[in-house]
Amino acid sequence: MSSPITQGDAAEAVIPAQPQYESPRNTIAEWTVTILLLLFGTTTLVQAFVIPTGSMEDSLLIGDHLLVDKLAYSPPGPVSKYFLPYSEAKRGDIIVFRWPTDIKFTFVKRVIGVPGDRIRIENKQVYRNGVPIVEPYKAHKRDNFDSYRDTFPSEPNAGLDEGGRIMLQRHIVNGEIVVPPDAYFAMGDNRDESSDSRYWGFVPRENIIGKPLIIYWSYDASTKQLSSSTPSMEHISDLFRNFFTKTRWRRTFNLIQGYPSKD
Repeated sequence: MSSPITQGDAAEAVIPAQPQYESPRNTIAEWTVTILLLLFGTTTLVQAFVIPTGSMEDSLLIGDHLLVDKLAYSPPGPVSKYFLPYSEAKRGDIIVFRWPTDIKFTFVKRVIGVPGDRIRIENKQVYRNGVPIVEPYKAHKRDNFDSYRDTFPSEPNAGLDEGGRIMLQRHIVNGEIVVPPDAYFAMGDNRDESSDSRYWGFVPRENIIGKPLIIYWSYDASTKQLSSSTPSMEHISDLFRNFFTKTRWRRTFNLIQGYPSKD
């Protein structure tokens, strides 16, 4: 079972068929190699994560279990750059990254601004480089208006993390946030209920873990059930009793795609 937007691993290793005459020593050696390959794959290639909060609704739901490509944004090596699809994070990409405030926690958000972009929000509409951007994926689930959340940047009406305070102090030019080099401005699709770059600042390039590829399982669970790194007895009991009825079968194996922007 995956942990909440934290390390749950997913990879495959092929185990060779065992001839009947092989000694136990050879069997142990092959299993050792298999385990090492598994560990290499899960830490280097693909990793599993679970969504514990609703900040990316309705693109990603609480209880979506994702496989994340950890090579997509990796710095290219001298040889691998010729045959592996490395790229920089682009506007509209969904990314998984270590939270800048505390890297023990892992977040998933959408890239709104890349280095050099100018970002502002007016009455819940995001403008990038002076142009209102089209965001068919975003959701507004509250009718109220928040003077900071919905008109940004502006005077904070709630506590900000240090990164958010530094962003407002150093990166506002003519009433817009300017994304610095090697950093990204990220927001949740559920705009009214997302802790994102508006509150804790930019995502450093080195904090990005990878790009979500696919929902391999989706289960209708609560944030409380999914927030712990180890499954609670309540969650285990819920799975045992309701696996078939609470599994969102229509979301299983859905591909996760960004929304590329032409500007």
